Amino acid sequence: MKKILALVLVFIIHYSLFIIHCRAQDSSHLRISLLTCTPGDELYSTFGHSAIRVIDSTNTSDVVYNYGTFNFEDEGFYIKFTQGKLLYYVSAEWFEDFKYGYQATNRGITEQVLQLTPAEKVTVQNFLNNNLKDANKFYKYDFFFDNCTTRLRDIIKKNQDSAFTVNPVMPMGTTFRNAIHQYLNKNKKEWSKLGIDLLLGKPCDAVMTAAQMQFLPDNLMISLDSSAVPMVTTHQNLYTINNENADGSFLTPLRVFILLLFAIVAVSFVKNKFAKGFLLSFDFLFFFLTGLLGIILVLMMTATDHSMTKQNFNLLWAWPTHVIAAFFINSKKAWVKKYFAFTALALVVVLLSWFFLPQQLNTSLIPLVLLLIFRSAAKAFINK
Repeated sequence: MKKILALVLVFIIHYSLFIIHCRAQDSSHLRISLLTCTPGDELYSTFGHSAIRVIDSTNTSDVVYNYGTFNFEDEGFYIKFTQGKLLYYVSAEWFEDFKYGYQATNRGITEQVLQLTPAEKVTVQNFLNNNLKDANKFYKYDFFFDNCTTRLRDIIKKNQDSAFTVNPVMPMGTTFRNAIHQYLNKNKKEWSKLGIDLLLGKPCDAVMTAAQMQFLPDNLMISLDSSAVPMVTTHQNLYTINNENADGSFLTPLRVFILLLFAIVAVSFVKNKFAKGFLLSFDFLFFFLTGLLGIILVLMMTATDHSMTKQNFNLLWAWPTHVIAAFFINSKKAWVKKYFAFTALALVVVLLSWFFLPQQLNTSLIPLVLLLIFRSAAKAFINK
């Protein structure tokens, strides 16, 4: 009997010490985790999303802090977005509302509970709540360097005594463009990929450092799991989706532009007034739009705050001067013929150096460049 009582006493003492230890370990009564959401159908959600979840057992609150909030109703929204001056802000919502929104759009959620001391948890919570104030909530968004994921990464590193080591989570030598292409290819967003490749210049072809790879939500999640310093206590899927690949459109940019090239070449060999009138209208529109694209690229380089739109090598084929040349498309003046002759020869050089340029140009554009060469040569040497 004495032995039994002794064992019970030892158990009670050990259990009491365990409870005291647990309370000492988690005196903050907080549970802080990183939420990583899978990509959505819209372009702005193609690369996934990150948010921080804070559960406070003292007042039974369960709040998600989201640094990826923007307002479509903001005055001058599209102009600010184009100029790179759009302000994003941090917002907070109940976890159940957050989860419902992602379930409604069939997007998965993964949760990583962070390994933080009670003091660190309190610091993070105070930091997040302070950021919710109107004076602190807004920031100038940058897709690559200051987005909803990098903001959370920086908060974790700043408020965790042993900052997690940064290991590369993608093959070394991967560029920013390679990284976003992976997501666009997986979701079969060929037209979005073309638009992005048109607007983003040479800086997007820079090789990423291990830290820069964390601008993507999935990469930050993997970094936390693989850190040499333990950063995650538990990792679980809160909502799993069917990972069926999206059905891509048959009318990809490459197919459309190839069909356009063959159609215009075919019409060029037809000898009648209708074909001649059609080609005249097509040439005007084709060169005018190409020149207009060139002007847009110049403006994106010089009149915006976007760092990745600088030094755009698409200007080698999308010449702003084509806007003016389009109005002389059928002129027989000597300078017009020389202009189109130079255009044809210069674009041949561009095409030959296509895969050796410092910037990765979209291969879907090759048929368009061939069409520019063909129609420029026709204006210069045949005057059709």
